[in-house]
Amino acid sequence: MTAILLDLPQLTEDQAAHRPFAAAHAVPWPGEMAVYRSPSTDGFDLLTTFGTRARIGTLVSDFYAGPTSRFDLGNALVVDLLTGTLESVTDLTLFGGANALAIESAPGLWEIVQAGAAELIAPSRYRLTRLLRGQRGTEGAMGNSVPAGARVVILDASLASLPIAEADLGIPWNWRIGPASRPVSDETYVAQAFTPVGVGLRPFSVAHVEQPWRRPRSPGDLTIRWTRRSRALAADSWGGLEVPLAEELEAYEVEILDGATVKRVLNAATTSAVYTAAAQTADWGALLGPGDTLDIRIYQLAALVGRGAPKSVTLIF
Repeated sequence: MTAILLDLPQLTEDQAAHRPFAAAHAVPWPGEMAVYRSPSTDGFDLLTTFGTRARIGTLVSDFYAGPTSRFDLGNALVVDLLTGTLESVTDLTLFGGANALAIESAPGLWEIVQAGAAELIAPSRYRLTRLLRGQRGTEGAMGNSVPAGARVVILDASLASLPIAEADLGIPWNWRIGPASRPVSDETYVAQAFTPVGVGLRPFSVAHVEQPWRRPRSPGDLTIRWTRRSRALAADSWGGLEVPLAEELEAYEVEILDGATVKRVLNAATTSAVYTAAAQTADWGALLGPGDTLDIRIYQLAALVGRGAPKSVTLIF
């Protein structure tokens, strides 16, 4: 039996954003799976049951990084599925969320990819092309390269949303998943450690970081601007003037970097931050000027999980 626990962004409106997912596969399928957990190595309590077998597979060949926000036409994703099928879809269907799969680029780190074209090239082996990469804010999980053998899970209704509380996030639970008809001590159960961190609550990285400009009324001060993204599913609408704010408050942190060292953290409540002349002089001994570069990292903040996905940029003056 194969069982996988995944911490993913929120996929549908009827799923609580903080909840992780379980996917399981077995032949023969026992009809219903049970999920138990415990904060220790005994005393397991039943959390939930589910009854649908997931489509789980592995990469056949290495999978490389590609572009986001447009089709990746250069990479092909070759996958072996344990069971189930895949088929091509139209672009309109793809934009509606079809053919989504999670690829484990590193332990516990999942990139969500969608595939417009699916070609069966051998029994249970598919070549997927016309790809949309880093979906639902997972561009930071894109690996270069993800090795053959990495786990792949098709994202559909077969995944079980695990009904944990927000207070359970960050706790290193021990889990057991197996046939509901058998006791949790049965050898058929898959045991694993998994700490849910609430990826679905994490703000996406910001976008469109502008080159800084001098504030005319404050000589030497630099203003850094960016565009907010939203983890809300409603943000995919093309009709709005601005994406909805999914967090309780709008807040950001901008790290001023010197190599791997954080020189300063700027706090902001809007999509801009001011790097004052005094701060520049304190950090670098002089004002930044033509020919200088500045490495920064921007985070949007969330009340429960803190920093969201980072956006790293090199500014050129």
